[in-house]
Amino acid sequence: MGIPTSTEKAILAATTRKRKKKHHPFAVVFIVPSLILYTLFVIVPTLGSAYLSFTSWDGISEDIRYIGFANFVEIWSSPRVHNALKNTLIMTVSLVVLENIAAIAMALMVDKVRWFKNLFRSIFYFPTLLSGIVMGFVWAMILNYNFGVVNQILNQIGLGSWTVDWLGDPQYAMLSVILSTVWKGAGYYMIIYLAGLQSIPAELSEAANIDGANGWQQFRFITFPLLAGSLTVCMVLSMISALKIFDQIAVMTDGGPGFATETLTYIIYKVGFGELRQGFGTALAMVLFVIILVITVIQVKILRKREVQY
Repeated sequence: MGIPTSTEKAILAATTRKRKKKHHPFAVVFIVPSLILYTLFVIVPTLGSAYLSFTSWDGISEDIRYIGFANFVEIWSSPRVHNALKNTLIMTVSLVVLENIAAIAMALMVDKVRWFKNLFRSIFYFPTLLSGIVMGFVWAMILNYNFGVVNQILNQIGLGSWTVDWLGDPQYAMLSVILSTVWKGAGYYMIIYLAGLQSIPAELSEAANIDGANGWQQFRFITFPLLAGSLTVCMVLSMISALKIFDQIAVMTDGGPGFATETLTYIIYKVGFGELRQGFGTALAMVLFVIILVITVIQVKILRKREVQY
């Protein structure tokens, strides 16, 4: 087959352009219904929320009074909001790190096991199927100071002095919420990492074995770099999920003890529905939206740089 001449290239390019143009009307037909639904259920409510964030609406009355940037000024100076932001960032960093470490470890374990691979995969994934509310109730009972399984086991093995009020002590409440959330969420990210592991060519590991590389060296220089795409997806998803954490806190600690585990999402709920300050709560939601957007863009930009194409 000869090299195409310039005329043949021009004809081929023109044909390609015609084919692309011919598909445009069909693309619009499929895009318009989705665009209408997206506009009605996402864009319009978002614009409505942006307007309400500049009001003092209580969420019930028809009186919606415009107050300008007063809500955002209060957010800037509120110690309660600052505490919630600090708790949110601590919880987010902890969950992103721990969930991804646990997910990678479980994926490696399932990928290496020879027998009952589907059983192990199902066991690790099962907590993900539970709703946040159910998971919260389960762990609230497990960590209960009086009859919880953890304290009961400590008493039975002679470590009664180690028993603490896991959800009632400010020193342990956030740790308890974080670890229980890792237990629930790591299985989901494990599936993504497992798919990434199974896409890595076996020839690379065989060549590393021949060269005398041990298990850690193979993971450090082969497996982990080639999981860069999966790592980007999992870290972004876990970060967004952590910033929006609500169910577990609502059931396990109610933001307490005091305000020790109150996050931005939970304070939005408490202020908007508990204190009937929908305008202020909506302003907080807009701030959280901007925080998630900025962190996601930065995170994706950083992680994309280390992705390896193979």
